[in-house]
Amino acid sequence: MNAPLTSLNGIRVIDLSRVLGGPYCTQVLADHGADVIKIEPPSGDETRSWGPPFSGDASSYFHGLNRGKRGMALDLRQESGRALLLELLETADVLVENFKPGTLEKWGLGHETLKTRFPRLIHCRISGFGADGPLGGLPGYDAVIQAMAGLMSVNGEADGEPLRVGLPVVDIVTGLNAVIGITLALHERVRSGEGQFVEAALFDSGLALMHPHFPNVFFGGPAPRRTGNAHPNIAPYEVYRTATRPLFLTVGNNGQFAKLCELLGCPELVEDPRFVDNGARLTHREALREALEAVLADQDGTTLAERLIRAGVPCGPVMETHDILAHPHTAHREMIVDIGAYRGTGSPIKLGRTPACYRRPPPRFAEHTDEILTELGVVPARLVKLRAQGVIPEPRLK
Repeated sequence: MNAPLTSLNGIRVIDLSRVLGGPYCTQVLADHGADVIKIEPPSGDETRSWGPPFSGDASSYFHGLNRGKRGMALDLRQESGRALLLELLETADVLVENFKPGTLEKWGLGHETLKTRFPRLIHCRISGFGADGPLGGLPGYDAVIQAMAGLMSVNGEADGEPLRVGLPVVDIVTGLNAVIGITLALHERVRSGEGQFVEAALFDSGLALMHPHFPNVFFGGPAPRRTGNAHPNIAPYEVYRTATRPLFLTVGNNGQFAKLCELLGCPELVEDPRFVDNGARLTHREALREALEAVLADQDGTTLAERLIRAGVPCGPVMETHDILAHPHTAHREMIVDIGAYRGTGSPIKLGRTPACYRRPPPRFAEHTDEILTELGVVPARLVKLRAQGVIPEPRLK
């Protein structure tokens, strides 16, 4: 049976990245048809041990980031391991890595060297701060960038401490920015015939997430502050208590506010001078909260949210993870993927003619090493020698 047509059919990616940003990027590429070869060090990607829970030889954390890839292991500290990598790059379109800047250069595999040998190669580096500048070359981690880039300063309750966002948002966005950079470079290569260097730094991605706070500062607004669930520029735009499940209202204009008040049976709020427009509502946010929660006090949050959003008032119930995973719209949007015993989150990138295709679960450690090297023309005797040298470790069959 022919493989389904996907947008990146025929593109080969060598993935030397570990942990989160790089693997997230390459999983997106794999979902859309790229042949992604994940090369782990002999010790494995450290996220294999980030559990429980575990499945087989790896944690759920690893399984969430490495679907669709073929896996091999290679000791790049050895010259023969680096020679094998160069052989693999002869067949590749894209290299993704997140080594500390300077590591590949130390091994004689820096970008200038690779560009000379593989002029069509797109080399994507994911790093903390980039290679140069005042912080260049320093290690970067999601939570550190959340702290430094200002995300924590605007996240949390108004009278509380700065708070980390409860998911690795900087790592994930950096991975997506890497995907964007790679696909832009692939498109440009069609015209020029040349590859290029793509850089995605966590620091840059963290700063780029600071909307609308940076624009507010650029235009002379006060220093951003923590406002809990409330929006710094819009009201009503936060969580409101009901008799049951909390409700998040995101009312962005006067028409939506009028519709909200009509449906809640409090049309007098529209004429109240304190709430006549967004600026007034923002100034009197606490009074508006009290007025709305008085009306919402006997309402069922889930039922009301359904009624309001169908009437054109943007809102939603605050749901737990198990609730949304079981929601029929999650299934309708194909946002849960099952491949045998593997279950994962589906691709949010929907293409009508060349959709994502989920072909294989995350690889066991070094699972496809022999397959990949045999395709490369490495003869059995050389495989035996490389194993004896520890350049390619044995697969874990667990």
